[in-house]
Amino acid sequence: MNPNMLIDTAKLLVSGDKGLLAMDESVPTCNLRFAALGIPQTEAARQTYRELIVDTPGLGEFISGFILYDETIRQRRKDGTPLVKLITDAGIIPGIKVDTGAKDLASYPREKITEGLDGLRGRLAEYVGMGARFAKWRAVIAVDHCLPSRGCIEANAHALARYASLCQEAGLVPIVEPEVIMDGGHTLERCAEVSEEVLRCVFDQLYVQKVLLEGLILKPNMALPGLACPAQATVEEVADATVKCLLRAVPAAVSGIVFLSGGQAAELATAHLNAMHARFKSSLPWPVSFSFARALQQPALNIWLGNPSNASEAQQALYHRAKCNQAARRGQYDAKMEEVARG
Repeated sequence: MNPNMLIDTAKLLVSGDKGLLAMDESVPTCNLRFAALGIPQTEAARQTYRELIVDTPGLGEFISGFILYDETIRQRRKDGTPLVKLITDAGIIPGIKVDTGAKDLASYPREKITEGLDGLRGRLAEYVGMGARFAKWRAVIAVDHCLPSRGCIEANAHALARYASLCQEAGLVPIVEPEVIMDGGHTLERCAEVSEEVLRCVFDQLYVQKVLLEGLILKPNMALPGLACPAQATVEEVADATVKCLLRAVPAAVSGIVFLSGGQAAELATAHLNAMHARFKSSLPWPVSFSFARALQQPALNIWLGNPSNASEAQQALYHRAKCNQAARRGQYDAKMEEVARG
């Protein structure tokens, strides 16, 4: 492990008011999104779409890193150029999702454990050889009045810490993603309570596994009411609850925090990030940014629809969303930016 290299890479990923673009959907997940829009569910279509993202002019102004999937990191453009080279040539850092998905947790009904530790050391070495400089592992935590169980929290926290330790050994910055999901009718307060408990457990395990906090990035959920909760929160309430949770549970040594969007609408995710900076930026001990997937990609995907003639307009939509999120990092996002984009 080279601590200085890890720290330098982690700092680069959250510098310049930039954020991450997660394009690490598994094949089944990507196919589901394509199917909903009538796009062919083929490897060729997936590659064309990811080329569209990578080739978006100027995206490096706002995006510091791409999180890739195993299929994507191996792909080449039609002229034979590896996508990883296109990414690095654009000044963007390539990363890779390395977990193998959330599976049912034995003895804990309705709860999940993320798998993928078996053989991970070898896979990480291969990805480093392909040019990856950071990695991601996602844990999935369900919430209701009695979930999550302590067993589920501890199992996922331990897996996240083991993964992070192996990443740093291989020279990769680990992105640690414990996601308290939005499904269900839980309140904002319940989400914040569970998120704090999960984060405390995760950092306890990171300490046990001797993970260098300065060489990792945390990718948490925002504190949000469940999608079925009748009492939805204001943008300011979400910002307040989220920042309060993070200040209580996340050590100041962590290099940065990049939020997942978790299924939020694109503009709402941006507004939540903006409110955190507008209200609390001077008191945050770490850079706070974004690592969105759907909240960055979906507007572009809705335009592209698999049609080559729509590619330029789709890229413009992606560029716009990335620009809005950089503005949110500065606390300067305004809904009027969306009106201008819509013409």
